[in-house]
Amino acid sequence: MASDTPTFADHLYSPGPDNPFPGIWVLKRRIGKEIPHRLGSNEGLDMPHRALREHFGDAMVEHVYCYGDSEALGVRERLVRLHGFDLDTLRVDAGCDSLLALVLRATAPAGTSVVSSAGTYPTFGYFAKGQGCRLIEVDYEETSDHLAPDIDALIDAAHSHHARLVYLANPDNPTGFVHDEATVARLRDALPDDCWLLLDEAYHDFRDDAAKPSFTRALPGVIRCRTLSKAHGLAGLRVGYAIAEPDTLAMLMKVRIHYAVSTLSLAAAEVVLDHQDETDAHIQAVLERRARLAEHFKALGADVLESGTNFIGIRLADADLAKQVNADLLDEGKLIARPAHPALGHVLRITAVADALEPGRLARLEQAVREGI
Repeated sequence: MASDTPTFADHLYSPGPDNPFPGIWVLKRRIGKEIPHRLGSNEGLDMPHRALREHFGDAMVEHVYCYGDSEALGVRERLVRLHGFDLDTLRVDAGCDSLLALVLRATAPAGTSVVSSAGTYPTFGYFAKGQGCRLIEVDYEETSDHLAPDIDALIDAAHSHHARLVYLANPDNPTGFVHDEATVARLRDALPDDCWLLLDEAYHDFRDDAAKPSFTRALPGVIRCRTLSKAHGLAGLRVGYAIAEPDTLAMLMKVRIHYAVSTLSLAAAEVVLDHQDETDAHIQAVLERRARLAEHFKALGADVLESGTNFIGIRLADADLAKQVNADLLDEGKLIARPAHPALGHVLRITAVADALEPGRLARLEQAVREGI
Protein backbone atom coordinates (compact mmCIF):
# COMPACT_ATOMS: atom_id res chain seq x y z
CA MET A 1 0.00 0.00 0.00
CA ALA A 2 1.18 3.52 -0.75
CA SER A 3 2.15 5.23 2.47
CA ASP A 4 5.16 7.47 1.85
CA THR A 5 5.78 9.76 -1.08
CA PRO A 6 6.94 7.87 -4.19
CA THR A 7 10.31 8.70 -5.69
CA PHE A 8 11.28 10.89 -8.61
CA ALA A 9 13.57 10.26 -11.58
CA ASP A 10 16.94 9.21 -10.13
CA HIS A 11 18.95 12.11 -11.57
CA LEU A 12 16.87 14.66 -9.67
CA TYR A 13 18.28 13.51 -6.31
CA SER A 14 21.77 14.84 -7.06
CA PRO A 15 22.45 18.47 -6.10
CA GLY A 16 20.67 20.59 -8.64
CA PRO A 17 19.86 21.18 -11.33
CA ASP A 18 19.12 24.67 -10.10
CA ASN A 19 17.19 27.22 -12.12
CA PRO A 20 19.84 29.61 -13.49
CA PHE A 21 17.25 32.29 -14.29
CA PRO A 22 14.87 32.89 -11.37
CA GLY A 23 13.89 36.25 -12.88
CA ILE A 24 13.68 39.82 -11.73
CA TRP A 25 10.44 39.39 -9.75
CA VAL A 26 11.93 36.61 -7.64
CA LEU A 27 15.21 38.50 -7.27
CA LYS A 28 13.41 41.61 -5.99
CA ARG A 29 11.69 39.53 -3.32
CA ARG A 30 14.95 37.89 -2.33
CA ILE A 31 16.82 41.16 -1.81
CA GLY A 32 13.81 43.05 -0.48
CA LYS A 33 14.06 46.10 -2.70
CA GLU A 34 13.10 47.44 -6.11
CA ILE A 35 15.44 47.23 -9.11
CA PRO A 36 14.66 50.30 -11.22
CA HIS A 37 17.67 49.99 -13.56
CA ARG A 38 17.59 46.79 -15.60
CA LEU A 39 20.94 46.93 -17.33
CA GLY A 40 21.77 43.24 -17.46
CA SER A 41 18.70 41.91 -19.22
CA ASN A 42 18.58 41.06 -22.90
CA GLU A 43 14.82 41.52 -23.25
CA GLY A 44 13.67 44.24 -25.66
CA LEU A 45 13.17 46.76 -22.87
CA ASP A 46 13.63 49.72 -25.21
CA MET A 47 11.40 48.40 -27.99
CA PRO A 48 8.81 51.18 -28.58
CA HIS A 49 6.01 48.76 -29.58
CA ARG A 50 4.15 51.37 -31.59
CA ALA A 51 2.16 48.73 -33.47
CA LEU A 52 1.17 46.89 -30.30
CA ARG A 53 0.17 50.11 -28.56
CA GLU A 54 -2.01 51.13 -31.48
CA HIS A 55 -3.67 47.72 -31.65
CA PHE A 56 -4.02 46.83 -27.95
CA GLY A 57 -3.35 49.99 -25.95
CA ASP A 58 -0.63 51.07 -23.53
CA ALA A 59 -1.86 48.98 -20.59
CA MET A 60 -1.30 45.68 -22.38
CA VAL A 61 2.08 46.72 -23.74
CA GLU A 62 3.47 47.32 -20.27
CA HIS A 63 3.17 43.59 -19.62
CA VAL A 64 5.18 42.40 -22.61
CA TYR A 65 8.66 43.73 -21.94
CA CYS A 66 9.79 41.35 -19.22
CA TYR A 67 9.59 37.66 -18.49
CA GLY A 68 6.83 36.68 -16.08
CA ASP A 69 7.24 36.05 -12.37
CA SER A 70 8.54 32.47 -12.31
CA GLU A 71 6.92 31.95 -8.92
CA ALA A 72 3.60 33.53 -9.96
CA LEU A 73 3.24 34.90 -6.44
CA GLY A 74 0.31 37.18 -7.25
CA VAL A 75 -1.77 34.35 -8.73
CA ARG A 76 -0.91 31.98 -5.90
CA GLU A 77 -1.79 34.56 -3.24
CA ARG A 78 -5.18 35.07 -4.83
CA LEU A 79 -5.85 31.33 -4.98
CA VAL A 80 -4.98 31.11 -1.29
CA ARG A 81 -7.33 33.97 -0.46
CA LEU A 82 -10.19 32.58 -2.55
CA HIS A 83 -9.98 28.88 -1.73
CA GLY A 84 -7.86 28.39 1.38
CA PHE A 85 -4.81 26.65 -0.11
CA ASP A 86 -1.47 26.76 1.66
CA LEU A 87 0.74 29.04 -0.42
CA ASP A 88 3.66 26.62 -0.56
CA THR A 89 1.49 23.82 -1.96
CA LEU A 90 0.81 25.69 -5.23
CA ARG A 91 2.84 25.93 -8.43
CA VAL A 92 1.62 27.86 -11.49
CA ASP A 93 2.50 26.81 -15.02
CA ALA A 94 1.30 27.16 -18.62
CA GLY A 95 -2.04 25.43 -18.31
CA CYS A 96 -2.92 21.92 -17.22
CA ASP A 97 -1.19 20.40 -20.25
CA SER A 98 2.15 21.88 -19.31
CA LEU A 99 1.74 20.51 -15.79
CA LEU A 100 1.02 16.99 -17.10
CA ALA A 101 4.24 17.08 -19.10
CA LEU A 102 6.13 18.47 -16.12
CA VAL A 103 4.95 15.67 -13.83
CA LEU A 104 5.90 13.03 -16.38
CA ARG A 105 9.40 14.50 -16.76
CA ALA A 106 9.94 14.39 -13.02
CA THR A 107 8.43 11.02 -12.16
CA ALA A 108 8.45 8.65 -15.14
CA PRO A 109 11.76 8.32 -17.05
CA ALA A 110 11.82 6.75 -20.50
CA GLY A 111 11.19 3.03 -20.35
CA THR A 112 9.02 3.11 -17.24
CA SER A 113 5.31 2.31 -17.26
CA VAL A 114 2.43 4.72 -16.74
CA VAL A 115 -1.27 3.82 -16.56
CA SER A 116 -4.44 5.58 -17.72
CA SER A 117 -7.92 4.79 -18.99
CA ALA A 118 -8.35 3.93 -22.67
CA GLY A 119 -10.09 6.96 -24.18
CA THR A 120 -9.54 9.52 -21.44
CA TYR A 121 -7.97 12.94 -22.11
CA PRO A 122 -5.48 11.98 -24.85
CA THR A 123 -2.80 14.59 -24.17
CA PHE A 124 -1.50 12.57 -21.22
CA GLY A 125 -0.86 9.55 -23.42
CA TYR A 126 0.62 11.77 -26.14
CA PHE A 127 3.14 13.22 -23.69
CA ALA A 128 3.88 9.83 -22.09
CA LYS A 129 4.65 8.15 -25.41
CA GLY A 130 6.68 11.14 -26.56
CA GLN A 131 8.83 10.78 -23.46
CA GLY A 132 9.43 7.10 -24.15
CA CYS A 133 7.19 5.72 -21.40
CA ARG A 134 5.23 2.51 -21.80
CA LEU A 135 1.60 3.60 -21.82
CA ILE A 136 -0.71 0.99 -20.30
CA GLU A 137 -4.40 1.67 -20.98
CA VAL A 138 -7.27 -0.07 -19.21
CA ASP A 139 -10.88 -0.18 -20.35
CA TYR A 140 -13.56 2.03 -18.89
CA GLU A 141 -16.16 0.45 -16.67
CA GLU A 142 -19.30 0.51 -18.82
CA THR A 143 -22.86 -0.54 -18.01
CA SER A 144 -26.25 0.49 -19.35
CA ASP A 145 -26.24 3.61 -17.15
CA HIS A 146 -22.59 4.08 -16.33
CA LEU A 147 -19.34 4.96 -18.15
CA ALA A 148 -16.39 5.76 -15.92
CA PRO A 149 -12.69 5.14 -15.42
CA ASP A 150 -12.34 1.72 -13.77
CA ILE A 151 -10.57 2.26 -10.45
CA ASP A 152 -9.89 -1.42 -9.77
CA ALA A 153 -8.48 -1.91 -13.26
CA LEU A 154 -6.16 1.08 -12.76
CA ILE A 155 -4.94 -0.39 -9.48
CA ASP A 156 -4.37 -3.85 -10.98
CA ALA A 157 -2.48 -2.43 -13.96
CA ALA A 158 -0.28 -0.29 -11.71
CA HIS A 159 0.82 -3.39 -9.82
CA SER A 160 1.09 -5.69 -12.84
CA HIS A 161 3.27 -3.29 -14.80
CA HIS A 162 5.24 -1.74 -11.90
CA ALA A 163 3.91 1.66 -12.91
CA ARG A 164 5.55 4.88 -11.80
CA LEU A 165 2.44 6.97 -12.42
CA VAL A 166 -1.34 6.50 -12.70
CA TYR A 167 -3.37 9.20 -14.43
CA LEU A 168 -7.00 9.92 -13.53
CA ALA A 169 -9.08 12.79 -14.91
CA ASN A 170 -11.64 13.67 -12.25
CA PRO A 171 -14.13 14.84 -13.43
CA ASP A 172 -13.41 12.72 -16.44
CA ASN A 173 -12.98 13.95 -19.97
CA PRO A 174 -14.84 12.95 -22.16
CA THR A 175 -17.51 11.21 -20.06
CA GLY A 176 -17.94 13.87 -17.35
CA PHE A 177 -18.00 11.21 -14.62
CA VAL A 178 -17.05 12.31 -11.09
CA HIS A 179 -15.36 10.00 -8.60
CA ASP A 180 -15.93 10.99 -4.97
CA GLU A 181 -13.16 11.65 -2.47
CA ALA A 182 -13.43 8.24 -0.86
CA THR A 183 -12.91 6.48 -4.18
CA VAL A 184 -9.89 8.61 -5.05
CA ALA A 185 -8.44 7.92 -1.59
CA ARG A 186 -8.93 4.19 -2.13
CA LEU A 187 -7.09 4.43 -5.43
CA ARG A 188 -4.25 6.38 -3.88
CA ASP A 189 -3.85 3.99 -0.95
CA ALA A 190 -3.94 0.88 -3.14
CA LEU A 191 -1.17 1.94 -5.55
CA PRO A 192 2.35 0.51 -5.30
CA ASP A 193 4.68 2.33 -2.92
CA ASP A 194 6.68 3.90 -5.73
CA CYS A 195 3.74 4.96 -7.89
CA TRP A 196 2.41 8.51 -8.15
CA LEU A 197 -1.22 9.46 -8.66
CA LEU A 198 -1.69 12.31 -11.13
CA LEU A 199 -5.16 13.84 -10.76
CA ASP A 200 -6.25 15.99 -13.68
CA GLU A 201 -8.86 18.27 -12.12
CA ALA A 202 -9.28 20.64 -15.06
CA TYR A 203 -13.08 20.60 -14.63
CA HIS A 204 -13.09 20.72 -10.84
CA ASP A 205 -14.91 24.08 -10.67
CA PHE A 206 -18.07 22.54 -12.15
CA ARG A 207 -18.43 19.84 -9.47
CA ASP A 208 -21.36 20.20 -7.09
CA ASP A 209 -18.95 19.87 -4.15
CA ALA A 210 -16.10 21.94 -5.62
CA ALA A 211 -15.90 24.29 -2.62
CA LYS A 212 -15.26 21.59 0.00
CA PRO A 213 -12.21 22.59 2.10
CA SER A 214 -10.72 19.10 1.77
CA PHE A 215 -10.07 19.74 -1.93
CA THR A 216 -7.47 22.36 -1.04
CA ARG A 217 -5.16 19.96 0.78
CA ALA A 218 -1.96 18.58 -0.69
CA LEU A 219 -1.90 14.77 -0.46
CA PRO A 220 1.15 12.50 -0.14
CA GLY A 221 1.99 10.76 -3.37
CA VAL A 222 -0.54 12.84 -5.32
CA ILE A 223 -0.13 15.73 -7.75
CA ARG A 224 -3.34 17.56 -8.64
CA CYS A 225 -3.56 19.80 -11.70
CA ARG A 226 -6.15 22.51 -12.30
CA THR A 227 -6.62 25.26 -14.84
CA LEU A 228 -8.01 28.74 -15.39
CA SER A 229 -8.99 27.74 -18.95
CA LYS A 230 -12.49 26.45 -18.22
CA ALA A 231 -14.45 28.24 -15.49
CA HIS A 232 -12.26 31.35 -15.77
CA GLY A 233 -12.22 31.57 -19.56
CA LEU A 234 -8.45 32.05 -20.01
CA ALA A 235 -7.63 29.11 -22.31
CA GLY A 236 -5.75 31.31 -24.77
CA LEU A 237 -3.42 32.66 -22.08
CA ARG A 238 -2.35 29.25 -20.65
CA VAL A 239 -2.52 29.44 -16.86
CA GLY A 240 -2.83 26.37 -14.66
CA TYR A 241 -1.69 25.30 -11.24
CA ALA A 242 -0.59 22.19 -9.41
CA ILE A 243 -1.44 21.28 -5.82
CA ALA A 244 1.15 19.09 -4.10
CA GLU A 245 3.38 18.87 -1.07
CA PRO A 246 6.17 21.50 -1.01
CA ASP A 247 8.97 18.93 -1.37
CA THR A 248 7.22 17.53 -4.42
CA LEU A 249 6.87 20.96 -6.01
CA ALA A 250 10.55 21.65 -5.36
CA MET A 251 11.45 18.59 -7.43
CA LEU A 252 9.11 19.65 -10.23
CA MET A 253 10.89 23.01 -10.34
CA LYS A 254 14.10 21.20 -11.33
CA VAL A 255 12.61 20.25 -14.70
CA ARG A 256 10.35 23.23 -15.30
CA ILE A 257 10.73 25.76 -18.12
CA HIS A 258 11.84 29.01 -16.50
CA TYR A 259 9.24 31.43 -17.80
CA ALA A 260 6.44 29.22 -19.02
CA VAL A 261 3.75 31.77 -18.14
CA SER A 262 3.96 35.26 -19.59
CA THR A 263 3.67 38.49 -17.65
CA LEU A 264 0.51 39.30 -19.58
CA SER A 265 -1.06 35.94 -18.73
CA LEU A 266 -0.26 36.36 -15.05
CA ALA A 267 -1.67 39.89 -15.01
CA ALA A 268 -4.89 38.74 -16.69
CA ALA A 269 -5.22 35.83 -14.25
CA GLU A 270 -4.85 38.20 -11.31
CA VAL A 271 -7.59 40.47 -12.67
CA VAL A 272 -9.98 37.56 -13.18
CA LEU A 273 -9.24 36.11 -9.74
CA ASP A 274 -9.89 39.55 -8.23
CA HIS A 275 -13.42 39.36 -9.68
CA GLN A 276 -14.55 35.95 -8.51
CA ASP A 277 -18.18 37.05 -8.65
CA GLU A 278 -18.00 37.06 -12.44
CA THR A 279 -16.51 33.55 -12.45
CA ASP A 280 -19.15 32.30 -10.02
CA ALA A 281 -21.93 33.72 -12.20
CA HIS A 282 -20.41 32.09 -15.26
CA ILE A 283 -20.22 28.70 -13.54
CA GLN A 284 -23.88 28.93 -12.53
CA ALA A 285 -24.87 29.84 -16.07
CA VAL A 286 -22.92 26.86 -17.42
CA LEU A 287 -24.58 24.48 -14.96
CA GLU A 288 -28.01 25.75 -15.96
CA ARG A 289 -27.24 25.33 -19.66
CA ARG A 290 -25.78 21.87 -19.01
CA ALA A 291 -29.01 20.81 -17.29
CA ARG A 292 -31.14 22.19 -20.14
CA LEU A 293 -28.98 20.51 -22.77
CA ALA A 294 -29.13 17.18 -20.95
CA GLU A 295 -32.88 17.34 -20.47
CA HIS A 296 -33.41 18.27 -24.11
CA PHE A 297 -31.57 15.20 -25.37
CA LYS A 298 -33.01 12.90 -22.72
CA ALA A 299 -36.48 13.93 -23.87
CA LEU A 300 -35.53 12.75 -27.35
CA GLY A 301 -34.43 9.40 -25.95
CA ALA A 302 -30.69 10.01 -25.90
CA ASP A 303 -28.32 8.15 -23.58
CA VAL A 304 -26.95 11.20 -21.77
CA LEU A 305 -24.12 10.59 -19.32
CA GLU A 306 -24.14 12.28 -15.92
CA SER A 307 -21.60 15.10 -15.98
CA GLY A 308 -19.70 17.18 -13.45
CA THR A 309 -18.09 19.34 -16.14
CA ASN A 310 -19.08 22.09 -18.58
CA PHE A 311 -20.21 19.57 -21.22
CA ILE A 312 -22.44 16.56 -21.63
CA GLY A 313 -21.55 13.22 -23.17
CA ILE A 314 -24.01 11.28 -25.32
CA ARG A 315 -23.57 7.58 -26.12
CA LEU A 316 -24.79 6.58 -29.54
CA ALA A 317 -25.53 3.05 -30.69
CA ASP A 318 -22.06 2.49 -32.13
CA ALA A 319 -18.84 4.20 -33.17
CA ASP A 320 -19.74 4.25 -36.87
CA LEU A 321 -22.88 6.29 -36.22
CA ALA A 322 -21.04 8.66 -33.91
CA LYS A 323 -18.30 9.13 -36.51
CA GLN A 324 -20.85 9.93 -39.21
CA VAL A 325 -22.80 12.38 -37.06
CA ASN A 326 -19.59 14.12 -36.01
CA ALA A 327 -18.48 14.42 -39.65
CA ASP A 328 -21.88 15.69 -40.78
CA LEU A 329 -21.95 18.38 -38.12
CA LEU A 330 -18.41 19.45 -38.96
CA ASP A 331 -19.41 19.73 -42.61
CA GLU A 332 -22.12 22.14 -41.45
CA GLY A 333 -19.51 24.19 -39.59
CA LYS A 334 -20.49 22.81 -36.17
CA LEU A 335 -17.61 21.46 -34.12
CA ILE A 336 -18.44 19.06 -31.30
CA ALA A 337 -16.01 16.47 -29.90
CA ARG A 338 -15.62 12.76 -30.49
CA PRO A 339 -12.81 10.85 -28.72
CA ALA A 340 -10.10 9.71 -31.09
CA HIS A 341 -9.58 6.50 -29.11
CA PRO A 342 -11.64 3.62 -30.53
CA ALA A 343 -12.65 2.50 -27.03
CA LEU A 344 -14.88 5.57 -26.68
CA GLY A 345 -15.66 6.18 -30.34
CA HIS A 346 -19.39 5.88 -29.65
CA VAL A 347 -19.39 8.97 -27.39
CA LEU A 348 -20.05 12.52 -28.54
CA ARG A 349 -19.30 15.51 -26.30
CA ILE A 350 -21.20 18.80 -26.49
CA THR A 351 -20.12 21.89 -24.58
CA ALA A 352 -22.88 23.67 -22.64
CA VAL A 353 -22.61 27.02 -24.39
CA ALA A 354 -25.64 29.08 -25.38
CA ASP A 355 -25.04 28.33 -29.06
CA ALA A 356 -25.66 24.60 -28.42
CA LEU A 357 -29.19 25.43 -27.25
CA GLU A 358 -30.18 27.33 -30.37
CA PRO A 359 -33.13 25.51 -32.01
CA GLY A 360 -31.90 23.38 -34.91
CA ARG A 361 -28.24 23.87 -34.11
CA LEU A 362 -27.72 20.15 -33.44
CA ALA A 363 -30.49 18.85 -35.69
CA ARG A 364 -28.25 16.14 -37.17
CA LEU A 365 -27.53 14.74 -33.72
CA GLU A 366 -31.19 14.97 -32.77
CA GLN A 367 -32.05 12.96 -35.89
CA ALA A 368 -29.51 10.29 -34.96
CA VAL A 369 -30.94 10.02 -31.46
CA ARG A 370 -34.52 9.69 -32.72
CA GLU A 371 -33.91 7.47 -35.72
CA GLY A 372 -30.50 5.92 -35.18
CA ILE A 373 -29.25 7.10 -38.58
